[in-house]
Order: sequence, then structure tokens, then C-alpha cells
Amino acid sequence: MPSPQKSTILATVAVLSWSTVATSFKIAQRELTVYEMVLIAALTALAVFSIWLTARGKWRSLASLPPRTWLSFAMLGLVNPVIYYLVLFRAYALLPAQIAQPINYIWPILLLILLAIFTGAPIQPRKYIGMAVSLGGLTLISYGGNAISGDISVLGIVWALLSALLWGIYWMMNDRLKDKADEDVSLFIGFLFGSAYLIAGIAVVTIFAPEGTNELWGIPTMQSLSLNTSGILSGMYIGLFEMGIPFLCFGMAIRMTDNPALINQMCYLAPFLSLFFISMILGEPIMPTTYTGLALIIAGIAYNEYFAGRKKILKTER
Repeated sequence: MPSPQKSTILATVAVLSWSTVATSFKIAQRELTVYEMVLIAALTALAVFSIWLTARGKWRSLASLPPRTWLSFAMLGLVNPVIYYLVLFRAYALLPAQIAQPINYIWPILLLILLAIFTGAPIQPRKYIGMAVSLGGLTLISYGGNAISGDISVLGIVWALLSALLWGIYWMMNDRLKDKADEDVSLFIGFLFGSAYLIAGIAVVTIFAPEGTNELWGIPTMQSLSLNTSGILSGMYIGLFEMGIPFLCFGMAIRMTDNPALINQMCYLAPFLSLFFISMILGEPIMPTTYTGLALIIAGIAYNEYFAGRKKILKTER
């Protein structure tokens, strides 16, 4: 099969996977705390990346990495999967899925601001048009949320925006490290450290706060960690189809394709497909403002990517 066809198939797998995870987040929260969700998902993704490194014969690459690179990936693993997913899942705990998911997609707009602040890259005047369109969509979605669940959680919106900001930070950090290690190796190391941090968090709570579970994140003690089969399976699903498989598939699709713009554009199908699963499985009535707001968010991002003079295609990976 020619590489262009393979890249399209791989990108399709990634998009279909990501389109189901907003629904799976809400389902998993019926059985697990936020912390338990991240822990099980991260360990599952780590297992996927371990199997992949074995299949590709890349374990020797780990030994050749200098200590400074390991330290850099240790910091990267703290952002993703730990902090980013703790914040993202907290947003989903407070908001309807159709509100939390589109807000998270605002991250490319926040990335422009981050790049301007930390790298001195100026924001081209025409890109303010795309930013305004996307922010208009964000406002519309937030307004429509009141019709879904009464007064929408402002704190939930803040968490969702923070998750988008964190993904922008992760993108910048990962971009700076892309020449330091193979992409598959970097995913493994990041999730290795991330999983270690999450396990350490349980140990710390067990030692210093054995009286109960942290209410905000749901960090359990060793004694209070009680997982049933459905909870474990829902967490594993998130690890497989949010973190593990789509990360690998999308990365391979970008490397194989001779048309990265097409692969990148396919990612924008995921949030629209996700609304279908949210409606069918979760039973949330999708508001017209959600469709319109999401379309505005994607339109603003696409405008900045392809029509506002950007010379480099971002690897969206969402």
C-alpha cells in the first residue's frame, strides 16, 4: 500500500479514536476519581508505548540519551500526562461533555500567544481575525451551556481553558525536544515519568494523609484504592484511544504523508464526530450554539493555519 494511503488510514484511526474519548471521559467518571482515571490511562498508554518500542527494536535508543535529555523528558512527563489530564478531567467533571470538549480545542489560539510571549514570535495582524472568530465560538458555546444544565460552571470553563493552555505549553516543550530523541522514544519516556509521578502521589497521600482521599483530584490512599472491573476497563479505554494508539498513529501519519496539511485538517473532524457520540451515548441534547460555536472555533484556527500567512503546519495531535 502506498505511503499516502497508509498515512490517511493511520490519521483516520487517530481521528476516530479521539472522537470517542469525550464520551468515555464522562462514562469513566461514574466509576473513577479524576486521579484514578489519569493513573490507569497513563499506565495503559505506557504499556502500549513499551510494546511499540519492542516491536520497532528501539530500546537501545534509551541508553544513548544523555542525562540532560532524560531530565528534560522528566519535566515533559509532568506536564503530559500528569498535570494536563488532571486539569482536563476536572473540567469534564464540572461541565457537559459538549462544552468541555470544544473549549479544549482552543489550544492553537493560546499557543500563538505563548509563542509571542516566550519566543518573541510576533502575532501577525491577520491572525487576530482568526483569534477573534475562535473566541467568539468559545463565548457562544459557554452561553449555550446555560440551556443545557442551568448556570454553567465558570470554574469548569476555567479548568477547560487551563487544559488548552497546558497543551500549548506541552507542544512548545515537545517541539524543542523533537531533535533530542526519536518520537516513539520520547512518548515512552514522558509517560514513564508521568506514571511514576502518579504512583508517587498515591504513596505521598498514603503516608502523610492516610485519613482519606483528596477531594479535588480524588487522590486515593493505598487503603482506599478500590477499583472495580468496569472502572479499570473505562480507564484502560482512555489510555488506549486517547493517549496510546492515536498518538502513535497520528505521528506515523505525519511522517509518512507528502501532504501534512491534509492530515492536519483531518483532526478537525474529531470534535464534530464526538458530538454524535455525546448525543447518542451520553444522551446530551446537542444545542445549536454548540455546533455553531465549534464551527467558529475550528474556522478561526483553520484561518490562522492556512490563510493568515503561517509558513509551518502545526501537528495538532488533538
